[in-house]
Amino acid sequence: MKTLYISLFAVLFSFGAHAQVDRSVLPPPGPAPKIEFTDPATFTLDNGLKVFVVPNDKLPRVAFYLILDRDPLFEGDIAGLTGFVGDMMMAGTTSRTKDQLDEEIDFVGASLGAGSTSLSGSSLKKHQEKILDLMTDVLYNPVFPQEELDKLKKQTLTSLASSKDDPDYLAGVISNALVFGREHPYGETMTAETVEQVTLEDVKEYYQTYYKPNIAYLAIVGDIDATEAKALVDKYFASWEKGDVPKFEYEQPELPTENQVALLDRSSAVQSVINIAFPVEMHLTNPDYMATRVMNFILGEGFNSRLNGNLRETKGYTYGARSSFGSDKLIARFSASTSVRNEVTDSSVYEMIHEIRNLQVNGITEEELKMAKANLSGRFGRSLENPNTIATFAINIDRYDLPEDFYSSYLQRLDALTVSDINEAAAKYLKPDSMYITVVGNGSAVKEGLSQFGEATMYNYKGEEVQEIQLSDDNKTASEVIADYLTAVGGVSAVENIKTAKLEMSAEVQGNKLDMTAIYDTENQRLTQKVIVMGNEVSKTIVKDGKATVSSRGKSQTLTDEQYEDVKMASLWLIPELYYETMGYTLVLDGATEVEGKATYKIIISNPTGGQVVNYYSIENGLKLRSENKLSGDTTFTEYKEFDGVMVPVKMSIKNPMLPVPLETEVTQVELNVPVVDQDFN
Repeated sequence: MKTLYISLFAVLFSFGAHAQVDRSVLPPPGPAPKIEFTDPATFTLDNGLKVFVVPNDKLPRVAFYLILDRDPLFEGDIAGLTGFVGDMMMAGTTSRTKDQLDEEIDFVGASLGAGSTSLSGSSLKKHQEKILDLMTDVLYNPVFPQEELDKLKKQTLTSLASSKDDPDYLAGVISNALVFGREHPYGETMTAETVEQVTLEDVKEYYQTYYKPNIAYLAIVGDIDATEAKALVDKYFASWEKGDVPKFEYEQPELPTENQVALLDRSSAVQSVINIAFPVEMHLTNPDYMATRVMNFILGEGFNSRLNGNLRETKGYTYGARSSFGSDKLIARFSASTSVRNEVTDSSVYEMIHEIRNLQVNGITEEELKMAKANLSGRFGRSLENPNTIATFAINIDRYDLPEDFYSSYLQRLDALTVSDINEAAAKYLKPDSMYITVVGNGSAVKEGLSQFGEATMYNYKGEEVQEIQLSDDNKTASEVIADYLTAVGGVSAVENIKTAKLEMSAEVQGNKLDMTAIYDTENQRLTQKVIVMGNEVSKTIVKDGKATVSSRGKSQTLTDEQYEDVKMASLWLIPELYYETMGYTLVLDGATEVEGKATYKIIISNPTGGQVVNYYSIENGLKLRSENKLSGDTTFTEYKEFDGVMVPVKMSIKNPMLPVPLETEVTQVELNVPVVDQDFN
């Protein structure tokens, strides 16, 4: 019997050994399934509204999504208009104020929102008629209050002011302007000037022109059937009157004949944002659509892409590099982007172009294709878990005249792609020699290196090309620019006579008033700066005896010697230019450039420990228009006033990474040569 057990064990062991799965090898993929969708019920009202109903009874909720299919709109002098339309529609109706509307939405636990091309609402099944009542009230009866537009414009202007210091935003503005053109809907730039010009009549005209049922799709998703949906739609949307909606045509953007480099100079930047892009004709109906999805996934979508592998994993230049290949009925774009240290900006651009060219010329591998297919098919499968996806698919098929099986055959078409298909798409669509290379970073540090890809053209935050300003005097020196500034503010003697100074300033951040004071003791090289919010001191900086101390919320920190030198160079004196050369600072005239539309000399001031301040002085009148400093941020001086014969800046905009928005500061009191005591610096 013992022998039998041993023999049986041996047989089972042998069978198990042979049957064990080799987990180091992926199992072969099965055939791609054809996904069977339950077609949404669809019908069209007499006014042209097309309705799609997707029943889903997993939760007792219903959602209504209204989409307007208008042509892209070039807004021109009122760029920013469409950003206001949705909020203005939600600002009250002829029967409900904004507060009443919000209260009724909250009372039933619903949601309701609007945009320039959309209106949506959702609620529990039992409240579906309530949300439709609110939704159609907003649709038919908005009152567009002027005070709401004023508030929205103010918020937008604040956001724009902050965006002017966001390198990613700036790179996008310039890249869009280059790829599409500034006279194209996708290339125009919203500015403070265009926002200010938007009127209430513009908002009303947009609503009256484009909110029409004959260009609209309504998707209904949730615990509802087609019969019930039809009755509700007839009740709430049949009275919506159709109308003529204008159509637009635009010139197609063209590829540049060679790579072009665009640079926005931010002297205080320690990193460069790089965006490489070009226009491309690609839409869902294009037979190469699927191949370009796979191609882009391999190039720059996902952690294991070629761009990320090169710049992050191999070179260590960045935390991430990505690419995208757009799809749009009008015109799309290819884009690759990353953020890197100044010193590797040109190397990063080189590697990005190398990866784009390598894929175009040499194509992909079978292993890369398998990886891309697996990821894209998984993503598609996960998207089907959301019932809204089915409604979107149905609308897209009608809206873009797609084949009926466009989505149901998606996985089969993806699985059928071969290495040859992807390589042909890469050879056809990638343009490594006809791209716009946009860089936002420290011009002095990166411009020369970028010249290998083409002569860098300078741009401003509006996406406008800035003509490089030729120095009016080729022999001008940095010291002479500083001397001109001292003359402009009142002369060296007047500045030398300032022994002490007290300044009081005020600003506002997100509704909170800030009061600031600064006390200067020039002869003893002492400084005190305080920030007070609602009567409470929130921070204090003291410079004295060769040290700098920063206190905040009961905690105090003594800065390092290097930090002290940086504070000293930037802030110790009311008019620091008088002391630059006597302190042994190095002054370099780094050409001329534009600041807020004015021609300026750019002066780089460096201290012995390596700290830098970059100042910009008006070529016209010699006054300082901006100062950039990595420690304290960027300060733009917008107004000067005379005090005891010396011109002092009294209005300034301060941008700092620690501030959510630019700090618009006004000097409310200036006292020169007033008594100071030791207690002022404790």
